[in-house]
Amino acid sequence: MHRALFVSEILVEIFVNLNQLPSSTIGWTQSSLTRKSLASLARTCKTFHELAMDLLWAYMPGLRPLFGCVTRLHPMIYDPKSKYSWSQCVDPLAEHEFHQFLRHSSRVRNMVMSTNTYIHLLAALPIETCVFPGLLSLSWMAQRTNAGDLRFFLSPTLHHCCVSELYSDLHHIGTQCAALEDFTVQGHADTAQLSEVVCSCKGLRRLHCAPLDSTAWMHLSTIPTLLEVKILASRNIRYPLDNLDFATFFNLMTLSLRGIEVAAVLTLIHHFKFPSLKEFEMYARVLPWAEAEQLFRALSRCKASQTLEHINISSGSRIQGHSGDSLTAVRQFLCFKQLRTLRISAHHSIHLDNDLLFEAMTSWPHIRSLSLLDLHNSTITFRGLFTALRLCPNLHDLQVSVDVRNIDIEPEAESFQHTSLRTLVVGSSELENVNVGSCCSDHFLHASCRRPSYVCKWRRPTIVEQRQQASRIP
Repeated sequence: MHRALFVSEILVEIFVNLNQLPSSTIGWTQSSLTRKSLASLARTCKTFHELAMDLLWAYMPGLRPLFGCVTRLHPMIYDPKSKYSWSQCVDPLAEHEFHQFLRHSSRVRNMVMSTNTYIHLLAALPIETCVFPGLLSLSWMAQRTNAGDLRFFLSPTLHHCCVSELYSDLHHIGTQCAALEDFTVQGHADTAQLSEVVCSCKGLRRLHCAPLDSTAWMHLSTIPTLLEVKILASRNIRYPLDNLDFATFFNLMTLSLRGIEVAAVLTLIHHFKFPSLKEFEMYARVLPWAEAEQLFRALSRCKASQTLEHINISSGSRIQGHSGDSLTAVRQFLCFKQLRTLRISAHHSIHLDNDLLFEAMTSWPHIRSLSLLDLHNSTITFRGLFTALRLCPNLHDLQVSVDVRNIDIEPEAESFQHTSLRTLVVGSSELENVNVGSCCSDHFLHASCRRPSYVCKWRRPTIVEQRQQASRIP
């Protein structure tokens, strides 16, 4: 064996590259070929054994491989004729079998649990036993979970925890897992119980969960390591925030609020400062015009004008009989000089003409993606569109509504090449009565966008829009 392989640092690099560890720990899997290769290396020599075994056991898709180390259970697990439910009639591990199960559990770093079928086999383990002392990541997606099932997995070293719902075993997860950085609770959870669990966490970097109460929000503002908060409400329930004090999230970079009332979002923005915020995302099931305007105004005043780079605001359904006034989002957001992404889909008219589009592109020199499709009549012309495109050399994706009836440009005389644009989506409610081929023919596209990778699309109106358009025709 080459003497270089006796250098531990070199050996680690070789084995890690063989294992092909991705950057994300949750959801990480090993291929069958990788596992076979690591198993072969572990049997090659003593020099390879420990490192290969550490990598081989680092990721566990459940408890079955560990139970396979127990002499009594091995033939049941690996018998080709054994059924999935073999463990239902099997007695829990006896005391003399504990060391067989725990033989490799200390090597486990990432655990993905899709079922709790085998948990009862650990019933006789002493309650203070730390089954996975080196566990870093836990993804718990088991549909049926009993009280006490998670206690075997809440290691002091746990950094990442993703659970399908809020379980009673997680009540003091912040105390039991002091190193916890990423915490995700999928699905609906009782606000008071969830908030109490979150308040036990002192060193979070990322939190994804259902809506929280005022106490939890105030606690989060005291965590200096917090970088990302994503809130998702799966039910249409009002979540009041009545006892908030003014505070600052000094290092929070991402704030996503999906499904909660606009009033609650406004309350958060009015009470908290986000001096490091780079990304803001919001989805509302219904977004009335008046509340949308309040939201845009609040965002423009939230002291993030020098940092905010990505804004994505959308709503799920149109409001019957809503105000016909246009949204002023574009003008409100001109203060965000670092803006890279702006996407607004709120089922309201977005006032955008040639002059305002020109001003916006001038104000956002770093813009990469802009989506402002207007379902109503647009006043942007092709001349205004191409003038704006010349101002944003970094633009990759553009979706705006254009007045396709007004062809105010000569393709041959005024063509240019945009070096970064990949997707151009032009929407218009007037397209059904316009010969699109005559104004946007291949000749026109080749003269305006010479790179073949560009994709230009014209959104056809929906049935509702077609009816509205037909009703306007005398």
